[in-house]
Amino acid sequence: MIIEPASIEDALEILSLQKLCYQSEAKIYNDHNIHPLIQTMGEIESEFGAYSFLKAVEDGLIIGSVRARMITPETLYIGRLIVHPDFQNHGIGTKLMKKIEKKFPEAERSELITGHLSLKNIKFYEKRGFEIFKTKK
Repeated sequence: MIIEPASIEDALEILSLQKLCYQSEAKIYNDHNIHPLIQTMGEIESEFGAYSFLKAVEDGLIIGSVRARMITPETLYIGRLIVHPDFQNHGIGTKLMKKIEKKFPEAERSELITGHLSLKNIKFYEKRGFEIFKTKK
């Protein structure tokens, strides 16, 4: 498995993986209209202009991805960390997080959003040193 920068040519594969990965979130919230599931190809393509994307690749297939961008001179926003369900709990998410954070050495802090009922995600981010600083529905 390798982690490398993703390009706009990877957008369709990343979007498809995103829609697969967010099915579990939709079930938790009983809402299949969450943005990661209804995001369009045009929307994700436009994000390639604003975000740096990484992809985890195994046997030529994208099995994980994360995107990030600086939102202030010192704050990195990390979004849509995804790992194919068949490859979860193998350290891929951790490797993607480490690599995206290293890509932005100027960041003094990182922020991300996860669902308040997504306990597995919250635990994962807390293990990485993140703290909950705001909760809203």
